[in-house]
Amino acid sequence: MTQDNEYEMVLVESFIPIEPSGKHGKVHIRPVAGGKYSSKLAVECSKKLSLDYPVGTRFMLQAKLTDREGGGEYLYSSYRWKFEIVK
Repeated sequence: MTQDNEYEMVLVESFIPIEPSGKHGKVHIRPVAGGKYSSKLAVECSKKLSLDYPVGTRFMLQAKLTDREGGGEYLYSSYRWKFEIVK
């Protein structure tokens, strides 16, 4: 079941999860706590965010809430889209 949500600007951050839960890579991206979305949601986006910047860096990017058939919800942002580093 695919959700039909609009894209919106979301503040996210890089982090190292305590339990990787089957996801690839050491550094992951999540929404910043206190925002519209739970910081427990995964964010699918450009690998540049997790590879090219220090852990804990915050980014503003365009994303939408979606889900995978047989899986849970996550935020999606195209790897081709620009993002902004937030200090």
